[in-house]
Amino acid sequence: MLRCAPILIPVEEQATTILGQSLRAFEVYLERERRYSPRTLATYRRDLWALHDYLARSGGELSPKHVDVQKLRGFLGAQFANCGSRTLARKVAALRSFFRFCVERGVCAHNPAAALRSPKVRKGLPRHLTVDDAFRLVEAPAADKSRSEPFQRRDTAILELLYGGALRVSELTSLDLPDLRLDEREVLVLGKGQKERIVPLGAAAHTALTAYLEVRDRFVGRKAPNEPLAVFRGRWGTRMTTRQVQNIVQRYGAALVGSRSDVHPHALRHSCATHLLDAGADLRSIQELLGHSSLSTTQRYTHVTLDRLMEVYDRAHPLAHLKGGGTDGEGS
Repeated sequence: MLRCAPILIPVEEQATTILGQSLRAFEVYLERERRYSPRTLATYRRDLWALHDYLARSGGELSPKHVDVQKLRGFLGAQFANCGSRTLARKVAALRSFFRFCVERGVCAHNPAAALRSPKVRKGLPRHLTVDDAFRLVEAPAADKSRSEPFQRRDTAILELLYGGALRVSELTSLDLPDLRLDEREVLVLGKGQKERIVPLGAAAHTALTAYLEVRDRFVGRKAPNEPLAVFRGRWGTRMTTRQVQNIVQRYGAALVGSRSDVHPHALRHSCATHLLDAGADLRSIQELLGHSSLSTTQRYTHVTLDRLMEVYDRAHPLAHLKGGGTDGEGS
């Protein structure tokens, strides 16, 4: 994967410029008012400080009001060789958002990024597992003799929530004990944009989570855990990271699903949505479960189902295999 050039100017030096101060104010705005996640904030920060670095190297006054569309195009052009279309589109979005903020705050008179055109990004279909593979995956920890019972229970609960609850990996790792409502068979999840939603627990997920909580206190190190409320703990009692969860999913996926490289936490989320749609669930219900702010995001799963329908048609329908593309010469 190609990577963009890193920021070279020290942050302390950047913050002394008018542009740097505006970027700092924008970061505070995204964090406190827009309530962006730490990961999204880091992405915005990386993209926008890269602009500061580029303009500093180019010379001139580092102020939002002195940035025009030609300079922004030059910045994006310098990134072109090392960034794909999706990354460039993200940078354009970050620039538009930042300069719109500057206009609203009176730092500059107009938004130079409004004239930028985003590169076309091909939207790929979500990857998903078959129902059988998903079932084998969530049942894998219990059969893994190399893991002790506490780890088997924990890993099973993780996989059940990722698949049965369609949680994002960051949502799963941020769960605290007060978020669990086992009597009501539901979980309070904090999603993107700090938006809360209630996720129902199916019978299998409820059973797995209950069994794990019975042995959760065994995950403790020599020192008290940093965050004692964390639902999912690592070996030494600290809150599990997204990387640790990714490794768990890949561990069982590689062993049971033919070493597929696409078996990751988000694949389980996609699988849940796809299987619900196949079973007749409506898009609005799936949208609420996934925590999508826009129905258009959820509608991607209709394409997955339609593609599968066409594959079944091509294999099974007799008209799909007629040579010459015609019938017996009779009209319909």
